[in-house]
Amino acid sequence: MGRRGIAALAALAALTVGAAGCTVQPAGADGAGGPPVRVDMPSRTPSAPSSRAPDESRSPSGAGVPSARRAPRVLWSRGASGRDIRELQARLRQVAWIFHGPTGTYDEQTETAVRGFQGKRGLPRTGVTDTVTWQRLFAMTREPGRWELYLMGGQPADAPDARCRTGRVLCISKSSRTLRWMIDGRTVSTMPVRFGSAYTPTREGVFQVYWKSRDHVSTLYDSPMPYAMFFSGGQAVHFSADFAARGYAGASHGCVNVRDEGAIARLYGQVRNGDKVVVHR
Repeated sequence: MGRRGIAALAALAALTVGAAGCTVQPAGADGAGGPPVRVDMPSRTPSAPSSRAPDESRSPSGAGVPSARRAPRVLWSRGASGRDIRELQARLRQVAWIFHGPTGTYDEQTETAVRGFQGKRGLPRTGVTDTVTWQRLFAMTREPGRWELYLMGGQPADAPDARCRTGRVLCISKSSRTLRWMIDGRTVSTMPVRFGSAYTPTREGVFQVYWKSRDHVSTLYDSPMPYAMFFSGGQAVHFSADFAARGYAGASHGCVNVRDEGAIARLYGQVRNGDKVVVHR
């Protein structure tokens, strides 16, 4: 073969290597050349994948138009009421977005607290509780206890004790923390009450109202006891400003506290000396 033939073959080899691709081992540390050049010649052109994962950013019709992100479902908004709202408020209270006790009504204060909670966590500040907001709050808080749900009252009264079903009776339940004013088995009014602590417990049993004092002040603790109706020594049913302010976060020195001043004022006007008082579990 002549020089022109050898040059043509060399050119053809170079074109083949450039078209097919090659891998070349680098020179050794001493600068000497590495192993001979290896030329990879694919046996076939790679085929396109037969299938691919669906593109979730495209619409179901396959038209290539991105679908709108679905907004989270709204659970509660202003005007809603019930036990679920009490739990929402109690959990917001745990993370210091609400400072008053649960009311069970999704009011303006609740809406403001939800909006603040959402903004602090980078959520849309809507003021309504949707699934995303609730899940975030739920994860940050614990299950509220019964008296956290009813911190400021509003709990249902349990059934009256059998000893309350005749006559004129202040029927007081420690279990439901309520007072029923009953006449001949009929409930005239019901209100939440608070009792003494473990160190100053409210006595249980059947008593009678023996003295009423409209503007009483405790001689032992020097604290106001408006609308006091005494039934056992120094223990009385009376209005408590502390109960009105703090709810069940506090306790009395043994008296039966009422937080609703209007309710205790009306009750005071109806109860007579000699009326029965039943304090039961």
